[in-house]
Amino acid sequence: MDGNALQFRKQSIHYRNLTEVILLQRSTERLDIDLLVLPDANLILIASVIEPLRGANRISGSELYRWRLLTPDGAPVPTTSNIAVPAQGAFKATTEDTPLFVLASYNWRRSATPALKMQLSHAARYRTVIAGIESGTWLLAEASLLDGLPATVHWEDYEDFALAYPEVRAVKDRFVIDGKRLTTSGSLPTVDLMLEVIRQRQGYSLALEVSRLFRYEQPSFHADEQLSAASAGLGMHDPRVTQAVRLMEEHIEQPLVLARLARRVGISARHLQDLFRQSIGAAPHVHYLALRLNAARRKVIETTASFTDIAAATGFNSASAFARSYRASFSESPSETRRRLRRRITPT
Repeated sequence: MDGNALQFRKQSIHYRNLTEVILLQRSTERLDIDLLVLPDANLILIASVIEPLRGANRISGSELYRWRLLTPDGAPVPTTSNIAVPAQGAFKATTEDTPLFVLASYNWRRSATPALKMQLSHAARYRTVIAGIESGTWLLAEASLLDGLPATVHWEDYEDFALAYPEVRAVKDRFVIDGKRLTTSGSLPTVDLMLEVIRQRQGYSLALEVSRLFRYEQPSFHADEQLSAASAGLGMHDPRVTQAVRLMEEHIEQPLVLARLARRVGISARHLQDLFRQSIGAAPHVHYLALRLNAARRKVIETTASFTDIAAATGFNSASAFARSYRASFSESPSETRRRLRRRITPT
């Protein structure tokens, strides 16, 4: 990777007019998303949108997100891996307001027909959000849907994009959120965007749990150096917050009190509280409890362990204390969750 790529990756994420984005408003309601997949998109790009949402559904035990794959003509779309992706319908210019994500990788110009650009322009009148995913940004610009707005593209295409569309304010960011327009610069930045959607809608703790699904480890690296792009995308830029969260994750069964946690990080308890509120928007004990409850919920859903054992494994003094906290967080008891999702339970 050359210097330009490294410089591109270090740029900040661009946010503006977040209050306009229905996609990013706190909600417990299911969110439906339409994915318009263009020919020669790559499978990683498609997965970068879908897999974080699938992970959120799995970890939460609820259908928080549902997606529909569309293609320009409704036929299966070829990908760069020579694997055709089946479509659930053809993209049409309707008045529905479901968020629309336009996914493209290579040869996007072949799909940029006058008819498709007209359909996108029509959809922009009604859709709450239209997102350009990787080269999908080019198609949005071609349809004049990014005029006067900041937008990002893959770092290799940045100069060409800026020259081709001077009416668009090209920026070197991982992803851009600007009112009803979202753009990303590649597959990993798209994962970051989806984690941000989850964070805004369901909270930081669930987003962090989902981000852990995308971590990879290299044995030659020291543990303190391992910070995935996904975690970085969640805004954990302060190394002391990162270290504190890692300690929380390592001490689920026997939680550390705030004073001890702060000492391990090397700062005062009050300073750690301030850093958490700045980085995460929640106090350390609130985030810690959410991590423990998320771990407990996975055990409720994925194992047949008793609730007493689950309570002990996640730092609760009793099954009753665990049940109270669980209900307060998930609006149902552990037994109700297990009954509702009993088909997903596997033997331990």
